Amino acid sequence: MPYKDRSVGLVVFGILTILLGCLSGLLVPLMLFGQAMAATVPNAQPANFSTILPAIFMYGGMAAALVSLGIGSVMARRWARALLLIFSWSWLVFGLFEVVAMTLIMPKVLANLSSTGTADHPAVNASVMGGIMAGMFLVLGVMFVIFPAIWTYFYNSRHVKATCEARDPVTRWTDACPLPVLALCLWALFCVPMLLAMPIAGHCVAPFFGMFLTGIPAALFYLFLAGLWTYASWLSYKLDVRGWWLILAALCIGIASMVITYAQHDILEMYRLMNYPESQIEQIQKSGILMGNGMIWLTVFSAVPFLGYLIFIKKYFRQKS
Repeated sequence: MPYKDRSVGLVVFGILTILLGCLSGLLVPLMLFGQAMAATVPNAQPANFSTILPAIFMYGGMAAALVSLGIGSVMARRWARALLLIFSWSWLVFGLFEVVAMTLIMPKVLANLSSTGTADHPAVNASVMGGIMAGMFLVLGVMFVIFPAIWTYFYNSRHVKATCEARDPVTRWTDACPLPVLALCLWALFCVPMLLAMPIAGHCVAPFFGMFLTGIPAALFYLFLAGLWTYASWLSYKLDVRGWWLILAALCIGIASMVITYAQHDILEMYRLMNYPESQIEQIQKSGILMGNGMIWLTVFSAVPFLGYLIFIKKYFRQKS
C-alpha cells in the first residue's frame, strides 16, 4: 500500500528518545550523590549504597536501552520501531496506573503529614498541600500520560512501520514474535536483573505464604524466580503455550503468597528485616502508605490488569505437539 515517508519523524523521535535515555542515566549519579549527602546529616545512618542497587540497575539499563533504541530509530531500523512501540505502550499503561494509584494514595499521605508536626518540622498547611498535589499531578500527567501517548501515536502509525520496512528490508528477531507476546517476554526479562540484585542489595527478604524468607533461603528464592522468568520468557518468545501457562501459574501463586503473608504481617515488619533505619520506618508509618490491608489491595489492583493481558494474548500461542 502507498505510504508517506516518515524518515524525518524517525530521526526527531530518535533524538528525543536518546535524550530520555540520557535523562534516565543522569538519575544514577544523582541517586549516589543523594545517598552520600544524606549520610552527612547529623545523627544519620552511614551511607548504604547497596540499598539503591536495584534502582541503579533499572535506570542504568533503561538509559542504555533508550539510547540504543533512539539510534535505531534514527537509522529507521524495524527492530527499533517495534521495541519503541512496546516501550511507549508500556510507558503509557504504567503511567496511567501510577496516576490512578497516586490519586488514591497521595491525599491520604498528605493529610497524615499535614496533621503531624514537631518543633523542628512543623506541619504543612492545607494551601501548601494543595499546591504540592497540583504540581505533582501536572508533572505525572505530562511525563507519564502525554509524552508516552505521543510516542505511541507516532510509532503505531502504519506509515512509520512501512518506512522502517522499506529502509530496513531484512527480517529481524522482533518479526519472529507478535508484538503483544514480545512485550510479555521483555517484561519478564526486565524482572530478571532486578531479582538478581535483591540479594546483593541487602533486601534479601521475600514474602512467602504467611512468612518472610530471609538470608540464604530468600536469595535462593530470588534466584529461582529469575531462572523461572527467563525460561518462561524464552518459551513465550517461541510461542510455546507452556510459557504462557508457566507465567500464569507463577503470577497466581505469587498473588496468593503475598495476600496470605500481608494478611498476617504488617509491611513494617518487612522493612525492619531489610534493616531500614527506624527514622525511615517512622516516616512510612506516619504517611499511612500501605498500612492495614493496603498492601493486599495494591497486590490485587496491580495483578488484575496483567491477568487480563495474559488472557488477551493467549490466542497467539501454539499448543505443544
